[in-house]
Amino acid sequence: MTLPRTVGAQEIRGSAFLETRLFPWSPAFADQRDAAISPSVGLEPEFIWERDAGSIRFLVKPFLRWDAHDDDRTHADLREAGVLYLANDWTLFAGAGKVFWGKTEAHHLVDIINQTDSVEDIDTEDKLGQPMINLTLERDWGAVDLFFLPYFRERTHPGERARLRGAFPVLENAVYASGAGRWHPDFAVRWSYFTNSLDLAVSAFRGTSREPFLVPVTTQDGHALQAVYEIIDQVSIDTQWTAGATLWKLEALTRGGHGDRFLAAVAGVEHTLFGIGPGPADLGLLVELMLDGRDETAPFTPFDNDVFFGARWAFNDTADSAILGGPVIDYETGELFAFLEAERRFSDRWIVALETRWFTHTNATAPVHGLRRDDFVSLRLSRYF
Repeated sequence: MTLPRTVGAQEIRGSAFLETRLFPWSPAFADQRDAAISPSVGLEPEFIWERDAGSIRFLVKPFLRWDAHDDDRTHADLREAGVLYLANDWTLFAGAGKVFWGKTEAHHLVDIINQTDSVEDIDTEDKLGQPMINLTLERDWGAVDLFFLPYFRERTHPGERARLRGAFPVLENAVYASGAGRWHPDFAVRWSYFTNSLDLAVSAFRGTSREPFLVPVTTQDGHALQAVYEIIDQVSIDTQWTAGATLWKLEALTRGGHGDRFLAAVAGVEHTLFGIGPGPADLGLLVELMLDGRDETAPFTPFDNDVFFGARWAFNDTADSAILGGPVIDYETGELFAFLEAERRFSDRWIVALETRWFTHTNATAPVHGLRRDDFVSLRLSRYF
């Protein structure tokens, strides 16, 4: 969990932000809003209470955003809200939490506990809070996490008139393979082990897929997509080996429930060049190969036969300036998705972040073709308190 260790009995912190997206091209579809500039504002406070010398912690972390042009992006969520009990060699969390699994940069293949908040961004890194009970056991041979996930949260999608919607809007009413619907109980277990050079984890999940299968349907308003959530089982491994200035990374899984069982993997390497230029900056060079064996009966993924070439520039200055970016290229179709993320801190409380997303040479038969004119630049100013 991401609950911090605080010294005092209580703490209030968080951030407020102003963000604007610039779309340089007109939309690909007539029913999308033709707004070149799309502003939004948001608030993400965090409330923490400690009891019994810190052995019991309560956390509430809501998220709120108002967007000028996408009613579905105007939303609120409890990213985290619950209680954590810490013992000597075990911890217990109950509530809504956030858990991240994975090692690679361009595609987080094995990350499955939390649902993706797609109205926030298309990079799948923003997540909704997941109701859970999480027991962690610490042992000399590693840590074991047991998860009970009693309630499922549907993936958010941009509104019918929003940019980054794709060719067709996604209907609000989803279909479930299980008769229990959102209340189907999901379970997961994860073993993780750390040494100075090795970071290794093996995980298993059984429950409702976080990836919806989008089925084309016809409504009285025209064509749309119906989200169908199936029951899956997944076994995965994610590991990172540190060899001096080089990191070797792997995420791999086998999954059943989306038609035939399939294998998928992301393998990569990151090598850092230290002390580049006249200052103390470091340059990390990244290459990641993505393979996915799913067929047309599984939810679409753009990361099936792709390679990512990236660079991470850390200035190592007092402002924590950093830049990360590069292209993801489908080496079978030539499709290219590129991104750039830059961040710099001003004083102790202000951070400005720049993000860009670009789609080129999209295959006309692929779902991402609906995003071909939705390249954008995002500028975000955050004030922390």
